[in-house]
Amino acid sequence: MLSQKLFDEISNKISETIAASPAKDIEKNIKAMMGATFARMDLVTREEFDVQQEVLARTREQLTQLETRLQALEAAAAPAAGSAATDAPAADSEAQ
Repeated sequence: MLSQKLFDEISNKISETIAASPAKDIEKNIKAMMGATFARMDLVTREEFDVQQEVLARTREQLTQLETRLQALEAAAAPAAGSAATDAPAADSEAQ
């Protein structure tokens, strides 16, 4: 019991000494300086980053769907354009 009391007393004295030492002031100054530096760097939070990652994933998925749809429309339009081009010269020769 005595050793526990002695240990607690020494621990409290060390904590008081550290709190009153210049090391505590240096720590506060460094934290303030780092906080100001990070604020100027326009950093984003992890949550904001994750949200933007999800938005990008949905946008990529939608782009893939639109590309597939465009290819299907172009494929459907290609035969129709090809038959219209071959019909046009025949119509010109009949008019002469």
